[in-house]
Amino acid sequence: MATDIHPTAILSDDVELAEDVSIGPCCVIGGRARIGRGTRLLPHVCLDGTVEIGEGCTIYPYVSIGFAPQDVKYKGEDTSVRIGNNNIIREYVSIHRASVGGDGVTRIGDGNFLMAYVHVAHDCNIHDNVIVANSVAFGGHVAVEDYAFVGGFTGVHQFARIGAYSMVAAITRLSQDVPPYVMVKGTEKARLFGLNALGLKRRGFSDETINELKTAYRLLFREKLSMKEAIKKIQEELPYTDEIKRLIEFIQKNKRGICR
Repeated sequence: MATDIHPTAILSDDVELAEDVSIGPCCVIGGRARIGRGTRLLPHVCLDGTVEIGEGCTIYPYVSIGFAPQDVKYKGEDTSVRIGNNNIIREYVSIHRASVGGDGVTRIGDGNFLMAYVHVAHDCNIHDNVIVANSVAFGGHVAVEDYAFVGGFTGVHQFARIGAYSMVAAITRLSQDVPPYVMVKGTEKARLFGLNALGLKRRGFSDETINELKTAYRLLFREKLSMKEAIKKIQEELPYTDEIKRLIEFIQKNKRGICR
């Protein structure tokens, strides 16, 4: 199918559009944007700088992508935003280009759903199949792993990490890392409140794997053990599955501390 560009849209000469792209009324596409096959920009979307958007994305009105980061260190360096395939980005989402403290790219993976008013700051890395509810604000350099869910009106401190298959409750103040597979909440200090067992079951995890993760959770966060002692006990008592390995390696790599 042919590309469809509304006559009121404004595109720079450096924009590259694949087949079957739709650009709605009053969109402004500046800088060096590349947009993949079948992606739709609804009215009033604005892109700036170096932006790459994959295939099959739907971007709703008043979204802004690729504008300069809110970072006083940024002095106009050539950084970018890369967005994968099949993402839904709802109204008033803002995704800023990277600053100078990382690898120069703000990343959004595949199959993500960003609800209205979400802010993705510079150098963030949102992996795949993540759901982010309304009005979540990610500080710079935040990482969110696959299949995580972040509840509405949550604030995430810069450099924090949210592990795969975890669930962050609404209105949570998050300043430390959230391990994979868990649930966390807290308006003053985010605390764990169990394994995300229902979410894991819905994603096809076996009862055996869920029970192993429950045991690992208890040893790590409910027994009176140091983290080193708990990890040693897990390695001695549980099979070292991919899920256990992911959990342990995530904890060992933390720099901001772990929610407990």
